[in-house]
Amino acid sequence: MKIYTNDDVSPDAFKGERIAIIGYGSQGRAHASNLKDSGADVVVGLRAGGAGEVKAKQDGHTVLSVADACKDATIIAILTPDMTHADLYKDVIEPNAPKGVAILFAHGFSVLYGRVIPRADMDVILVAPKGPGDLVRREYQRGRGVPSLFAVDRDVSGKASTKALGYARGIGGTIGGVIETTFKEETETDLFGEQAVLCGGTTELVLMGFETLVEAGYRPEIAYFECLHELKLIVDLLYEGGFEKMHSFVSETCKYGDLVSGPRIINEETRERMREVLNDIQSGDFARDWILENMAGRPRYNALMRQDLDHQIEHVGKDLRSRMSWLQNKQAVDA
Repeated sequence: MKIYTNDDVSPDAFKGERIAIIGYGSQGRAHASNLKDSGADVVVGLRAGGAGEVKAKQDGHTVLSVADACKDATIIAILTPDMTHADLYKDVIEPNAPKGVAILFAHGFSVLYGRVIPRADMDVILVAPKGPGDLVRREYQRGRGVPSLFAVDRDVSGKASTKALGYARGIGGTIGGVIETTFKEETETDLFGEQAVLCGGTTELVLMGFETLVEAGYRPEIAYFECLHELKLIVDLLYEGGFEKMHSFVSETCKYGDLVSGPRIINEETRERMREVLNDIQSGDFARDWILENMAGRPRYNALMRQDLDHQIEHVGKDLRSRMSWLQNKQAVDA
């Protein structure tokens, strides 16, 4: 497997490009700032009067309307939420995008599921850092980089890969290492990871563990510490050094319980449910459901979110976290 680094990508790879960053959320802010600091010609396209416009101007960017940002661009990076892409592209970007421009995404959802069908003259590329925007920015400022993925869905110019890799270098990705993928692989694995493991799977595991202890008569505060609070300690060890580091830092008793009880909780039935989730993603059923949910005003989404945020573990957690001085200090710094 080829991993692209600074040695493979010229620092002048984006020379002559005008990059329009559309959106100034977590990723948009990081990409725009990193590219600008790398010497790229960057403009930011935003809705007038919004909070993003104020932030972008404070950060020293040239801010234009989305239409005007697109007009002279050679790369247009669409970094707004997925569900905004279809109308934004159709109504504003396509009518103002020059012929031969490259359209860049940080996630392949809109292209894979046909929400955006770029004009035939456009290169269609993807650059996806494997981390949130604040990490992408913070690591760049430290002279480091977050590993990234890149993909080419359509190469009209014959230079689509060069454009994608140049962009990846500009945001710091080639310091962390960049791996080539496809829109399909990036989208389906990203959605699966979020649903089955990182968010959906983890939060449900935490909730069930918490509820099991509380139902058995243990105090919710103790259950919170054991099932949620200490999760970060284990995840950090896994993140830093995989299973080996995690096992080297926990007790022998913990390791034995891990090895004999883990497979009783996460087992073949769990794997079968994961396959069902993956099938829903691969078939497009999840995408269709999410698109229709948005069109209907998100009634199910809102109800499920309220249910999540009103759970006992949230009320207990807020009280306990308010007593953790290191978390209060972190929030002050982040703000």
